[in-house]
Formats: sequence, C-alpha cells, structure tokens
Amino acid sequence: MQLSEDRPDYEFALRAADGRHAKVNDRVLSRSFILAPDRLVEDWPVADLGSLQPSDMDAVLALSPALVLLGTGGRQGFPEPAVLAACLTRGIGLEAMGNDAAARTYNVLAAEGRKVVLAMILERAP
Repeated sequence: MQLSEDRPDYEFALRAADGRHAKVNDRVLSRSFILAPDRLVEDWPVADLGSLQPSDMDAVLALSPALVLLGTGGRQGFPEPAVLAACLTRGIGLEAMGNDAAARTYNVLAAEGRKVVLAMILERAP
C-alpha cells in the first residue's frame, strides 16, 4: 500500500486535539487558541467554558468568519446565551462541540474553502 502525506491546500491544519492539547501542523499547543485556515492566534485568554465572555469573541470575529466552531474542551458544552448572541447578531453561526469533534469539523470545512474559524478552549492542568 502506498502512503502519502496529507498536505492540505490551506496554511493551518489541526492534526489532533483533546481537552488539554492540540497539534496545529507540527506544533503542540497547550493554551486556548483561535485558528483559521490562514491564521493562528495563540494564547486566547479563555481558561474554561464557564469563564467565556462575549468580549472574548471579539478576537474570533475579527477574522471575519462565516461560521465559528467553538471547541469546548474534552466534552461538549454550551456557552452562555450572551456569547451566542455576539455571533448570531452579526449573522455568524456558532457551533459548540468537544475539541475532538471540532478538530475534525474544522479540517473538513477548511478543506472545502469555507470561511471557518475555530476557537478552541484547552483546559489547564490543576
């Protein structure tokens, strides 16, 4: 069987993710971040889903997404209504899911050329 390396036609691919770590291209991240096909914003200052505020979405929305994927950690959770409203009042959809599902969904949408932005919450060790 011939094996070939998967090389996406976008700059930043999410190779793996769980509740505490993510691998973007060849770099392992352990702090929350924002990812678009052409941009990586490291050290997004959100420690957990419960502390997510509408103002935290400003950096996400600055990337002009059509859709926001919110990786909520090791398990799926849902943000406060005000966080949803920060996106929905601008006509931007927001889908919340666990980090593993968010990683798979991001890669599919980015490969399709969609204007997707992923905001991934990585839980900090106690």
